[in-house]
Amino acid sequence: MITGGRVAGPDRLLDDGWVAVSGGLIKQIGSGTPPDGHHVDVSGALVVPGFIDTHCHGGGGGSFSSGDPEEILTAVRAHRRHGTTTMMASLVSDPIRLLCDQIAALRELHEDGEIAGVHLEGPFISKARCGAHDPDTLLEPDTATINALLAKGRGAVRMVTLAPELHGGVKAVRQLAESGVIAALGHTDGVEEQIRPAIDAGATVATHLFNGMRPLHHREPGPIGALLDDERITVELICDLVHIHPTVLRLAAVHAGLSRTVLITDAMSATDAADGSYRLGRLEVDVSGGVATLAENGSLAGSTLTMDTAFRNLVRGAKLGLLSAVRATSSKPAELLGIADRTGSLKPGLAADIVVLDDDLRPSKVLRKGEWVAEVGTATVGS
Repeated sequence: MITGGRVAGPDRLLDDGWVAVSGGLIKQIGSGTPPDGHHVDVSGALVVPGFIDTHCHGGGGGSFSSGDPEEILTAVRAHRRHGTTTMMASLVSDPIRLLCDQIAALRELHEDGEIAGVHLEGPFISKARCGAHDPDTLLEPDTATINALLAKGRGAVRMVTLAPELHGGVKAVRQLAESGVIAALGHTDGVEEQIRPAIDAGATVATHLFNGMRPLHHREPGPIGALLDDERITVELICDLVHIHPTVLRLAAVHAGLSRTVLITDAMSATDAADGSYRLGRLEVDVSGGVATLAENGSLAGSTLTMDTAFRNLVRGAKLGLLSAVRATSSKPAELLGIADRTGSLKPGLAADIVVLDDDLRPSKVLRKGEWVAEVGTATVGS
């Protein structure tokens, strides 16, 4: 029985709230005098659903591209300590053979419930907007290659990011959507007229809006204008206040609204680890002051963000409310992944995935499936 805090219910904050947990599930929430049981007093704290990160490449020194189960679990645990109880494992562009090997390694952890699925951020992306992806690995999408990647995942591949202006791009979006895979648009140099057909074909996500795409222009809205203004698109926002200025973050989140905004980390292996030299896929990355950039040209190379910091940044940096942050870090990502009937909200019957945040909105306790996570810690980057 978690008692004495402000509990972020599905539609309002409950002062002097409580959450009853049993058998790994939430049994009841309320305010005032709690039922009998073993009480864990969190007086004055904010109690929110566990965070869900739909776009993350690693952490704690571990990379999801490594193919090493122990290294992958190191990354998962690093983010779990910061309140991320559910996460997708994102892979950067690599040769198809290597991607298949990486998917196979992640597939086992997906089957074990350690990750919610695999996100392929490439290789079907624009060389002009490839960011921290090796341009030599990029391909135009084709039916056989996509089928091979999905087959290797056996249901683990849940999202694929592509640039729709590539030859075969719109056809690939349709193929993914018909296969039950989330088609995301990103790392694109397309103009609006190339983005709209992909949305009509079934694309539903904008991969880290603003980053890795043609800029917004008042005479040519490009992908940003098309994706932000279409009610069918959920927009990912990297909420580290480095990739996106707080004012731009607020403008995007307010325009898209709570029903379409998802905060992500786009975190790489240096997250929750020391500054230094790292790799993102095949490229060398320098991390200084928690900011990751390509050693070759200084381009941003993912982030060292954790979801608790993203939550805090939306509230304090972008000046949006607590319930907006809960929606963007938990309930909307759960809806996007089709798991809202299992997690993402503090509702009876859902998994006991819970984060207790102190007065500074930093995690003091994390519960995942009813089990306390050890060594809960907070990040300093972007705070």
